[in-house]
Amino acid sequence: MTVQTQQGTWVVPPQRAVWIPARIPHTIAMSGAVSMRTLYLKPRLVRTLPRTCCVVNVSPLLRELILHACTFKVLRRRTRIQAHLLDLLLDQMEAVPSVALQLPSPVDSRALRVSETLLRDPSDVRPLGELCRSAGASKRTVERLFQEETKLTFGKWRQQLRLMHSLQMLAAGEKISYAALESGYSTPSAYIAMFRKILGTTPGRYFKASARA
Repeated sequence: MTVQTQQGTWVVPPQRAVWIPARIPHTIAMSGAVSMRTLYLKPRLVRTLPRTCCVVNVSPLLRELILHACTFKVLRRRTRIQAHLLDLLLDQMEAVPSVALQLPSPVDSRALRVSETLLRDPSDVRPLGELCRSAGASKRTVERLFQEETKLTFGKWRQQLRLMHSLQMLAAGEKISYAALESGYSTPSAYIAMFRKILGTTPGRYFKASARA
């Protein structure tokens, strides 16, 4: 799943979840077949949870709690068993680790033109200087804008874009070699090394673990 807001884009691989605070307009796109469960929580119950969107790992326990909660139309605290279920859900949601699968969007029109060029074609391997000339801005200015507005260097932002683009393709059933080349990597081995560095495992193991779950 890919979730997009004005602030950025989040890719949600299998067996993960995305936390979206109240009143944040967003769109959702699916890559391949997706089965999704959604919980809606009153703001007063989640004051300790993040104020911004984030992707989180879902533990086996949290997964089963979500599936069980979705068998109820509404969870009511007046019902003792449902109150316990709600409390356990909230405790688990506060404890889940977040995953670095966010791509923040720059705001300034000069940096935005560069980001939109790469979003249309993540395999574009042109250096930043050439991209900046096409966008009508200096390289130094665009580097500064990315750092200030996305809190990432341009190189890190581009790496994150490529990772997220590749995850979308792998989730849709594409081969690792194809996903690597379409994401701008010269060889599959370079892509696998980047994937392991960021997510701690290889793409094949990552999706095999999700399939088993």
